[in-house]
Amino acid sequence: MRHFEQELDQLRTTLIRMASLVDEQIDAGVRAILQADSALARRVMERDKEVDMFDNDIDHLCMKILALTQPVAIDLRLLMAALKINNELERIGDIAVNLAERVEPLLPHAAFVKQTRIGEMADAARMMVKQAIDAFVNSDANLARSVLEADDRIDALDAENFRRMIDAMKSTPENILPGAHMMIISRHIERLADHATNIAEDVIFIINARIIKHHADEHRKS
Repeated sequence: MRHFEQELDQLRTTLIRMASLVDEQIDAGVRAILQADSALARRVMERDKEVDMFDNDIDHLCMKILALTQPVAIDLRLLMAALKINNELERIGDIAVNLAERVEPLLPHAAFVKQTRIGEMADAARMMVKQAIDAFVNSDANLARSVLEADDRIDALDAENFRRMIDAMKSTPENILPGAHMMIISRHIERLADHATNIAEDVIFIINARIIKHHADEHRKS
């Protein structure tokens, strides 16, 4: 039993390390866009291999625990959720790469980029990811629910960015290229928030043994 608990602790620790890495990747990807830093963007793309290594390690560890032990109840839910959280974190890592890939075409449009609210939106989405992971670490269902509630703000910022970019592209033809890139970036960040809500839903599943597919229902029952 002690060996089993050590492996679960190792699983939690590895997930936390992966979460820290993908948060660094998102931070660097957004800074590369806002600061027109192509060298930083390249580092983000290079470090994606580290994210993939974590992804493989966590998958193998979960499979090993499932194959060699017979976890029940909350331990089984932890393993099931860990596999899903690992997948969400890997996709967040992919978003960081997607952001980095937008840096090069936006280099001539640094002034336009700084006029958007992408930085504010990215900070809010990153906070959602951080709180979702904190909820996992501390088994805090209330914090997980607060992540679900924060998703509405990201959706509103994404819609606002879309409207602003449309207006900017209509007013000046030179804004069409950077505006199109910024709309895609905004959508990537909106997806980042979606991954955070998925992690929060997994945390609630671990703690309360409840599957939440439509978290608005969960809010009404709270």
